[in-house]
Amino acid sequence: MTTRRILIIDDEYDIRAVAQLTLKTVGGWEVSIASSGHEGLSKAANEQPDVVLLDVMMPDMDGIETFRALQANPATQSIPVILMTAKVQAAEQRRFAELAVAGIITKPFKAMKLPEQIAKLLDWS
Repeated sequence: MTTRRILIIDDEYDIRAVAQLTLKTVGGWEVSIASSGHEGLSKAANEQPDVVLLDVMMPDMDGIETFRALQANPATQSIPVILMTAKVQAAEQRRFAELAVAGIITKPFKAMKLPEQIAKLLDWS
């Protein structure tokens, strides 16, 4: 069985820490983290994760801008991206869905259910 590799890009330390711990212990996956869009772009290109969990609201380079940069780079454009957001308005959800992301996980998320949510969105068995 191949171990899945996940990159979390989120500017909030607590979110990164909880998600990283849960994905490692419950999901059994390798997890790397980035605290900004710029750092995430570099790590995604170098590490080639199986999926990127991407926070929408970040300073400097937000999640949408980061997603577009991932899509524009041939080295990262095929990596699935799941947005993590507290923006739950229907119009915002439709806008995110139009981006062709692999899925959307709403914050706050239930940490123990996070690996299951990701596996379901990506059809990982």
